Formats: sequence, C-alpha cells, structure tokens
Amino acid sequence: MKKILFLIVIFALTFSFAKAQVLLPPESKPDEELKQDEAELRIKDWQAKIADLESRLKSLNENIVDLTNKLTDYKKKLQDCNQELARLIGATAADIDAFRQKLGVLEGKVRDMKKLPNDELADRKEEVQALENELNTLRTIKIAAMPEFYNRIIDLAREIKGLYRERNIKQYTVKSWFENKDCLWNIAGRLEMLGDPFLWPKIWQANTNLVRNPDIIHPGQVLIIPAKAPKTTDELKAERKYWRQKRAAMEEPVNQGAPTTKKGE
Repeated sequence: MKKILFLIVIFALTFSFAKAQVLLPPESKPDEELKQDEAELRIKDWQAKIADLESRLKSLNENIVDLTNKLTDYKKKLQDCNQELARLIGATAADIDAFRQKLGVLEGKVRDMKKLPNDELADRKEEVQALENELNTLRTIKIAAMPEFYNRIIDLAREIKGLYRERNIKQYTVKSWFENKDCLWNIAGRLEMLGDPFLWPKIWQANTNLVRNPDIIHPGQVLIIPAKAPKTTDELKAERKYWRQKRAAMEEPVNQGAPTTKKGE
C-alpha cells in the first residue's frame, strides 16, 4: 500500500513539474495551432499585460490631473504677474492687445519678405528699412519689455537684419562717358558694383579680352563684374605695371609720345 501511495505522489509531482515546464508559445504561432496549456499561458500573459497597462494608465491619469492643476496654478500666477507688470508700465489690457496685434502684423510682413529671392530683396531695401523702423518704434513702447513680447522682438530684429541684400551684379553694359561718366574707376566706385573706385583693376583683369588699355572702354561693351574682395597679387602687379607705363608716357617729349585718353572716352 505504501508503495502504491509513493508511486501516486511521484506521478503527481512529475505531472506538476511537466506542466510547469510548458513555455509561453512564440508570438508567431497562430492561436488555432496552440495546445490547451499553451493557449492558457498566452491568455494569462495577455491578461498580465492588460493589467500592467491599466495600472500605468491609472498612474498617468493621476499625473495628468496633478499637472493640470499645477498648470492652472501657474497660469493664474502668470496672469497676476502680467497684470502687475501692466500696472507698473501704465498699460491697459486694450493697449497690450493693440501692441500684440501690431507685432503680429509686422511678423507676417517679415515672413512674406523672407520668401523673396535675393535680387528682389536687394531692390526693396527701402521696404526692409521701413520694417526695421516700424520694429524700432514698437521697441520704444514699454510694453515691449513684457515677457510675452521680449524674445519675439529680439528674434524679429535678427530676421529683419537678415533681409538686407546686395544685388549680385555679374555683368555691366558700358554707357557713354559724356552722359554717365563711365570709366573703370567710376564703375568700380558705385555702391551697387564694388563700392570702391580703387578696385578698378579687378574689373580690368576680369575683362582683359575686351579691355587692353584700362583708360579706354567703349559704350556697349559688356563687362564682367567680379565679387568684391581685396586685389589679388596678379591684379596688384597689373596695376603697378599700368602706373609705371603711365609715368613713362608722361615723361616722354610731347611730340614723340602718343596722346593719352581718359578712362572711358
């Protein structure tokens, strides 16, 4: 009898151990292919995951309620702070609303200008200047110091400064000396060109195929205008050679030297 009881206990333990060894089936295994013990394990696994998610959701909802209350409190404090600040600077709610609207309109104008190509912006410097003047006027109002507007105004000033463009002129068609006083010196000195007449050798060296003598250019010639930059070594050498030849020609007897011309004649 004891032997039979012993065998029964061993069998029960073996069965329990075997059942405990049943592993959770892989997720790729379809439900319809599961054995009963595997299906039970999968159901328990999903129930455990659902319970965990519900617990986390409950915790998040509690955090949301807590954060919402804190946000409401902060908004109230900010509103009180703004009201006190408005009182200190002597501004009414209507004044602040009007300022907010003007600043918003100005920001819209700047956004529209930023969409324009560089050449068009270069032709609209006066409009950019007007935007800058308008912003500077707003900055003189005490309301501009309020936290709501301060950083926006700083950012807007930076964006307006970035709207200034210089026209990138690649070519220039020579006009007459009589009407426009066109010569390399005058062309280089124009603000929309190089802005410095002493940079005239740069234009000369960029157009040696057309201009052999920098004193002589002709109406209708299309000159390449290089980017504004210091004169290169080759340009400085060409300039020095030009002035040496110029001085040598001036020192020759009048009856032996060839007549000279002004730049652009």
